[in-house]
Amino acid sequence: MSVTITAADINKLRQTTGAGMLDCRKALTESNGDFEAAIDWLRKQGQKVAAKRSDREAKEGVIIAQTTADNKSGIIICVSAETDFVSRNPEFVAFVQNIANAAIDRNAQSIEELNDVMIGNEKVSELINDKLAAIGEKIGITRFERLNADYVASYIHGANRMGVLVGMSKHAFEAGKDVAMQIAAMNPLAVDETSISPETIAREKEIAIEQIKAEGKPAEMAEKIAMGKVNKFFKENTLLAQPFVKDNSKSVADYLKSVDADLKVTDFKRVALG
Repeated sequence: MSVTITAADINKLRQTTGAGMLDCRKALTESNGDFEAAIDWLRKQGQKVAAKRSDREAKEGVIIAQTTADNKSGIIICVSAETDFVSRNPEFVAFVQNIANAAIDRNAQSIEELNDVMIGNEKVSELINDKLAAIGEKIGITRFERLNADYVASYIHGANRMGVLVGMSKHAFEAGKDVAMQIAAMNPLAVDETSISPETIAREKEIAIEQIKAEGKPAEMAEKIAMGKVNKFFKENTLLAQPFVKDNSKSVADYLKSVDADLKVTDFKRVALG
């Protein structure tokens, strides 16, 4: 059974991928309306399409990244808004900061827990409803991330439009800041290739093979070339393999070794408006 492809569907795919309208229509038609399959179809045709990123959700709002006093834990919260007029308002930023402070103080583990945290005599959810009524825009906590490690560094970029947490194996203030800025700038998918799911690797390999076939390369060469493309994917999308933004002559892994041979990145979180 064929699926009706609407102009809104096409526009959504176009906004996500940057591909042309006709290509987006064909991709959705070929994939029977499946959005993720349409993205893969475009990539198989050789289109330069960015990988799907979970941090692109709210278009406006305020993001706070913050750690506990002992740097053993950190949170990122995003309170969304409808316009930048609200999200850039110092009073609204202070409102979100107050919620972040409460999340840290009460050790909230999820959006649901945070909404139930008391600030004064009101729950966070009630304060948000009060603020909604006052400013006339739909607002709400749309993202909540928590990270625990031996040392957690936090970083806020671009007037509260992005927040990063980095978990490390030991205290390393400057290295934590540098790696957090790396993550903000380069948006890796994972710490290293072992952190990327087998499904994602298989998907990238399949796309690479289809690209190679589309280029007219011999089938017997496809496997070898595809693995080269997958290795390039790892270098571009895993934190430790990426060129270090402050010194492109070394990788992030090399940089960490130069600071402390035993220093490791255990995990990271990145949330951005987009």
